[in-house]
Amino acid sequence: MPARGSAIVVGYDDTDGSKAALDEAIGLARDLGAELVVVFGYAPRTIEREAKDYIDALEEIGGKATAEAVVRATEAGVTAEAVVRGERAADSLVNVAEEHDARLIVVGSYGERPLAGAILGSVPHRLVHLSHRPVLVVRADG
Repeated sequence: MPARGSAIVVGYDDTDGSKAALDEAIGLARDLGAELVVVFGYAPRTIEREAKDYIDALEEIGGKATAEAVVRATEAGVTAEAVVRGERAADSLVNVAEEHDARLIVVGSYGERPLAGAILGSVPHRLVHLSHRPVLVVRADG
């Protein structure tokens, strides 16, 4: 298998779990001299007329959250970019990681019970099964 690129992809939605993941990803990117790609993925679940407003709201939320994450990374001396995707979170992280030939995907977790993750399809659980790249799951405090 060829060596991976120098990007690290991190899932970010401004929750405590994603903030913990961002902190870890920033440290790794700084230590490895890697670019950080901050990803917010969403999959709208409405139809027709409601969908446009819902999608616009999700894109605004994702744009704001990832822009703030990029500022944090930049202040820490890490080159970063933001990506907002209209795909399920795990799918968007896998796809962006492939596009950037990322060496790693970093996501946060709240330490949910394994059965709940399997039934509800948590992002870390799905990533472990979907990604061909290493996945680092960072647990949020509390």
